[in-house]
Amino acid sequence: MSMKTGTMLKIAKLGNPILRKIAAPVDSREIKSSELQRLIDDMFETMYDEPGIGLAAPQVSRSIQLVVMACPGESGFPETVLINPSIVYYGPEQVETWEGCLSVDGLRGKVTRPSLVRVKGLDRKGKPLDFEATELYAVCIQHELDHLIGKVFLDRMTDLSTLTQLHEFSQYWKKEPTKVI
Repeated sequence: MSMKTGTMLKIAKLGNPILRKIAAPVDSREIKSSELQRLIDDMFETMYDEPGIGLAAPQVSRSIQLVVMACPGESGFPETVLINPSIVYYGPEQVETWEGCLSVDGLRGKVTRPSLVRVKGLDRKGKPLDFEATELYAVCIQHELDHLIGKVFLDRMTDLSTLTQLHEFSQYWKKEPTKVI
């Protein structure tokens, strides 16, 4: 018997109009519903299976303000669910990171983003969250919240000369393992 209990969700790929839509807020009365809780579990399972470190609801064809994230390991971050999130502060320092996306197959590119953000939202129980994130966690939050406003990492690239296909990335660019956001 497999330990997996959730359903694997189909990832919407670049070109699917849902990835370019502004996602609707989640009604706070719906948060504890079995449907939304099951969607959260299925999103985590899909994200881990891909494998990725973040997944936004529009990427699984649900145009709602919900993201899941997790990056196990030393420089990672804990399992996080953000409902109706907003970034209320961006730190002044910038960091350049290789980003990829489960909705953008086979490509990596360098994106410069603030290395610290303060984010507010609700957790999977509907309780308020207000925290600061740094480094990879901050980058992942910004990447996933972009999906809620119809943006993908390609839109944030200021220099397309680093846009690289996966095979060439591992051959020419890869210095250390990178996570797919």
